[in-house]
Amino acid sequence: MITKTRLRVRMSGHDAHYGGGLVDGARVLALFGDAATELLIRLDGDEGLFRAYDSVEFLAPVYAGDYLEVEAELVAQGRSSRKMRFEARKVIRPRGDLSPSAAEVCGEPIVVARATGTCVTPVALQRIRTAASGKVVLTAAIVGAETTRAQTPHLPLTAEEIGEEARRCVAAGAAVIHLHAREPDGTPTQSRARFAEFIDAIRARTDVIVQTSTGGAVGMSIAERCQPLELRPEMASLNVATMNFGDDVFMNRRPDVVGVATTIRDRGIVPELEIYDVGHLDAARALVKQGLVKKPLHFQFVLGIPGGIAATPRALELLVGELDHGFEATPEERSWAVAAVGRHQLPMAELAIRWGGHARVGLEDNIYLDKGVLAKGSAELVERAAGFARACGREPASPAEARRILGITEGPTAGAYVSLTATGSGP
Repeated sequence: MITKTRLRVRMSGHDAHYGGGLVDGARVLALFGDAATELLIRLDGDEGLFRAYDSVEFLAPVYAGDYLEVEAELVAQGRSSRKMRFEARKVIRPRGDLSPSAAEVCGEPIVVARATGTCVTPVALQRIRTAASGKVVLTAAIVGAETTRAQTPHLPLTAEEIGEEARRCVAAGAAVIHLHAREPDGTPTQSRARFAEFIDAIRARTDVIVQTSTGGAVGMSIAERCQPLELRPEMASLNVATMNFGDDVFMNRRPDVVGVATTIRDRGIVPELEIYDVGHLDAARALVKQGLVKKPLHFQFVLGIPGGIAATPRALELLVGELDHGFEATPEERSWAVAAVGRHQLPMAELAIRWGGHARVGLEDNIYLDKGVLAKGSAELVERAAGFARACGREPASPAEARRILGITEGPTAGAYVSLTATGSGP
């Protein structure tokens, strides 16, 4: 979904209103209006109406001969209202002190004006239904492989704790639980038996989608990491490439990736493509081309891992834009989410939701609700993300709604999941 537009315009002598070629601030506001109109057309298929500015700041003078780059960005969306942020930057300026026709590119763009305002497109005139008006799939990563009890006493480790935390997360707005497993002493494990114990505890309390990790912990073998797939969960993560992971190396050799993707496909599990860097999208394209990953496609952009792509709006914009190329999937046949680590988790989750995507939060990736304030479990982080969604005019998806969005055809009671407790099987 387009949530940002940019215009680049040269200020001419006709725009100068004051002595010395100074341009009136009203001209800049008119450019904000033009950028807002384009964004409304792309969002709604209608020019809409500019209702009011909430704030306007003029920060630097503009002269005839200046080139301005004007940006409008959607920051919140209601049923008919669209709140926008505007910024105008001077990128080229004349240098009449050197010669009558001299000009130069500004080393750093000079911000000349900022504003926020609200536009309205009446519902009856909205011809395009945007992704940002739909439900948000919130995933709770409640345990992970690296977070420890020494870092936070709220980390769930036992089946009872995992089940209760999953229940609280669903009550807060989560539709998916991304699941790792631990031994009682906190050691990461991919044991089939341990995962079955945890999934049964979750299933006893909620119909949430359980997405098992095939990443496990750094250093585990592929065979060890894939044990949870024997249980036929509804979803599983699919890591597509080897990468530096902090001071370690997260190994995903291409033949191993093909093997994991084949197992996921053949067992009717829906994969989540884990994208830690731009090149990983090429690896994902190859899997789609080979028929190892079927539509609808779901991508998770993991941001901020040392060794992967940064947790920045620019990086996310690049990744989302790449989905238009090489996957042969319409916007209705693909979805994406963000999982950012540490202090980036909540800001990037909010941005993903504003841009029409989905989001993952939880203690696996971040233990703080605010600076210096430990979250009392993943449910508090889910609650914060659900608040971001509602502020943008979106609602968290229920597990049933998330299944439709993600292309999951079998629910948890349809017989796909293999419970060791029910079957009496061994590990």
